[in-house]
Amino acid sequence: MTRILVIDDEEDILTLIKNTLQLQNYLVDTFMQAKQVDRSKLARYDLILLDIMMPDVDGLSFCQEIRHLVDCPILFLTAKSQEADIVTGLSYGADDYICKPFGVEELLARIHAHLRRERREHHASLVLENIRFDLSAKQITVNEKKLDLTKSEYELCEQLAKHRGQVFSKDQLYDDLYGYEERGTPAAVAEHIKNIRAKFRNVNLDPIKTVWGIGYKWQ
Repeated sequence: MTRILVIDDEEDILTLIKNTLQLQNYLVDTFMQAKQVDRSKLARYDLILLDIMMPDVDGLSFCQEIRHLVDCPILFLTAKSQEADIVTGLSYGADDYICKPFGVEELLARIHAHLRRERREHHASLVLENIRFDLSAKQITVNEKKLDLTKSEYELCEQLAKHRGQVFSKDQLYDDLYGYEERGTPAAVAEHIKNIRAKFRNVNLDPIKTVWGIGYKWQ
């Protein structure tokens, strides 16, 4: 089911948007401040509606901060209608804008249009902070830099990342990688993990944690 994030410091607008979108069977999460949003969960959203004028962290700054973490459409909600303001918003990584006050039909039309385009163009991906998995191409990029992983190394990373926080033993990872019928040793998993870590260290990251006596997890 489609999930939408809405951030606006006006409670009445949040309520209006949430009620409108829920009638369309969307899952909707609302926040009055950008700092309340858990950045690690942004990848779950299919579209983000973001007010520009907010206290503490404004919409422009938040959009610029998260744009490399998500590839879903970001639509600004703004009372500003001057061309210069709109250009600034789009240059920060937004896909579109909706000027306040807006009608419900206009809001829905814009959202439906962007979601339709995403369904046509979107490549299946998984984004965890600044690490992006292209699930179709079987590639990992960090801040737009592609990691040179073998097929087995990629599949180990994908398995761990898809179940972030869950601990897997070497036996479990070996079975997931090669299947129960494959003859070999789970010790190969440790060597793959070693190589993966070396490649992530080249981009100053270490996402795989060893849980001593048990196995590994993506942290």
